[in-house]
Amino acid sequence: MFKEHERIVLTEYVGSDDGEKLTPGDVGCVVHVHPGGEAYVVEFVSLEGETVALATVLPSQARAVKRGDINHARTMTPSVAA
Repeated sequence: MFKEHERIVLTEYVGSDDGEKLTPGDVGCVVHVHPGGEAYVVEFVSLEGETVALATVLPSQARAVKRGDINHARTMTPSVAA
């Protein structure tokens, strides 16, 4: 079970709340935990700190950040109003 403000890594493709396609390896921060940890609202930000997507993520679709994980950059147009 993930905690609020914990960073997670997607392990499969997930659609964001506004239709963006998030890919395995994308890193986000848990901003809300649904009751019992059934799902999480996760914020994904650019390397400049701009929110690019919000997504509801199931526990089976993500893992905790591990020691040795590194960032990988890909371009994604910010689609969430700040």
